[in-house]
Amino acid sequence: MVVTFKEENTVAFKHLFLKDYVDGADDSYAVYTQRDLYDRVFYALEKYLAIPNETIGRYAYVRGEGGGANGSALLLCQQYYRKGRIDPANDTFNIDPKIVTDCLGVDPEDPQPLPPELDRSYKNFTLKFHKLINVTIQFKLKAINIQTIINNEIPDCYTFTITITFDNKAHSGRVKIHLDNRADIKECKDPSVFGRGDNSFRLFFDVLVIVICSLSFILCARSIIRGLMLQHEFGRFFRRRYNQSVRVSDRMEFLNGWYILLVISDVLTILGTIMKIGIESKNFASYDVCSILLGTSTLLVWVGVIRYLTFFQKYNILIVTLRVALPNVIRFCCCVAVIYLGYCFCGWIVLGPYHVKFRSLSMVSECLFSLINGDDMFVTFAEMQQNSYLVWLFSQVYLYTFISLFIYMVLSLFIALITGSYETIKHQCEGEAPEISQLHNFIAQCKDSPKSGKFRRDSSSACSVFCCCER
Repeated sequence: MVVTFKEENTVAFKHLFLKDYVDGADDSYAVYTQRDLYDRVFYALEKYLAIPNETIGRYAYVRGEGGGANGSALLLCQQYYRKGRIDPANDTFNIDPKIVTDCLGVDPEDPQPLPPELDRSYKNFTLKFHKLINVTIQFKLKAINIQTIINNEIPDCYTFTITITFDNKAHSGRVKIHLDNRADIKECKDPSVFGRGDNSFRLFFDVLVIVICSLSFILCARSIIRGLMLQHEFGRFFRRRYNQSVRVSDRMEFLNGWYILLVISDVLTILGTIMKIGIESKNFASYDVCSILLGTSTLLVWVGVIRYLTFFQKYNILIVTLRVALPNVIRFCCCVAVIYLGYCFCGWIVLGPYHVKFRSLSMVSECLFSLINGDDMFVTFAEMQQNSYLVWLFSQVYLYTFISLFIYMVLSLFIALITGSYETIKHQCEGEAPEISQLHNFIAQCKDSPKSGKFRRDSSSACSVFCCCER
């Protein structure tokens, strides 16, 4: 509900303060004449002053806290170069790149703005188009999210910081307009909800989750610590008895990855539940952090369910295959990442000005990853601008080589690594003798059963804890 409330208010603000705004037109919403720019600026200001009389939602002005000039509720600013003279006819220009900010504070009428008695002083605000960088309108509005009452929660109080930017830094004749909305959530003063239910059961459930996760964390951490102690003791014994060091793969046998997964999941669940309790009691407002913690812990819990499938041989083959193939897959991905980054930087540098999907490194990476999976191939080729034949020719070579290399070679090798590991594990399950490690070879030397009484307990005898004592 928190995210939905903010998004719906953002859409409402766009329709309210941006003249002739249409949903989905954020990238194309712009003006091209001085008159239209003035018209859009004054339209936003007039709609702001008329909020109590026109808006369906219940909003309140934030006076003296909006950062405006002399504590004004709204701040109208323009940024421009300190000195700017451009003469395209003579191919000359004279620009001082230092940026100057000129602001005007606007306040709604007190107690309410009543047309036509509105303050019209902002009409004298003159824009310096020949050196203009951008125009910004910034103000704050307050609102209350009462829909949380449905879930038996106390409503939150919101403060929206709205910034409308008229971007002219490109000086291309097209001034792009966009509205940004940042929401700050805090506890309302003296909340009163009649007939509000009791949240004791929910609080009890949260506390129960914390207790169970804490117990799980203690037990798993205890097992991990004992495994590390056993690993250290085995390493010392092996060096003393055989004068050899234990391989890393054998050392990892003492660490249970499922326990590490559970420890991480328990920590995230405890932290997320504590934050959830704080949010419901209106002591915290970090919804995003709480959702990330609880969402990640839920993911790890479900991944941990795979552990119980290992008791079945058919499923265990698949899980062991993933574990055996993982080191080779990681090394292979590191090698492929170098080539992938090379294509990313190359596409960003060469195709960025001519293709919308190559405007930034993140967009290039997303586009190339989609191509690897066979998505948007035709669209990527078709959207390439043909303003420069040389760049267009380069783009064809670039895209064809990337697709051929990564789909026909890289993906095939990636699948071959996993398939090879699966075949190896399958042959071992069918009776072929696998390669025995140092640890398993050492354990195989012990022939006594656990109930034979030959293992060291609390005595100070010299026999090893890993094998039987001398008869």
